[in-house]
Amino acid sequence: MTARHQTLLDGLLLQVDRALRTLVADAPVPDRISPAKTSEEQVLSDDEKRHAAGLMRVNHSGEVCAQALYQGQALTAKLLSVRKDMEQAADEEIDHLAWCEERVKQLGGQPSLLNPLWYGLSFGIGATAGLISDKLSLGFVSATEEQVCKHLQSHLEKLPPQDDKSRAIVEKMLEDESQHAHAALAAGGINFPAPVKTLMSLVSKAMTESSYRL
Repeated sequence: MTARHQTLLDGLLLQVDRALRTLVADAPVPDRISPAKTSEEQVLSDDEKRHAAGLMRVNHSGEVCAQALYQGQALTAKLLSVRKDMEQAADEEIDHLAWCEERVKQLGGQPSLLNPLWYGLSFGIGATAGLISDKLSLGFVSATEEQVCKHLQSHLEKLPPQDDKSRAIVEKMLEDESQHAHAALAAGGINFPAPVKTLMSLVSKAMTESSYRL
């Protein structure tokens, strides 16, 4: 029996399913054990817990955006190899999504109420970039991951010094995101000019400040 060819409608239905799993369902089961498992839970004040939960909520929202971005790009990618790369990257980001959600809840917080908005916007951006060209799509991935790395580096400075669990997660995420950024450029992505990256940074700042509170 020959395999059934996937139509555009099939792809859209799969994306709806993926969105619901990301936004509504419990945290996905990661392929890798959370880096936080090897660290002891330290005593944090109520203010430190709220602050750490806010930062990890921002990181979780960033992973929601990553899921949407990669899925949107995979849906409209021209080359099969690019589509597979995007889908693989999205699968790798599931670990980050699960780690962050678990840590946010351990700190007494909840995922951002704005995640559905961030998912929709990111999916639209990813799908649009894919429609224009694979090189633009890959370049957008690289530029986005570069912004993510900057945020993660700043969070390592902002987290309570004794919050070893959150710090271990962020450090591993920083390593993975840096690899994704380099891989996207190596695959043929456009290196975005500085003004575009500055604009992306301003948009990212608005998202992080909102997700920290909500």
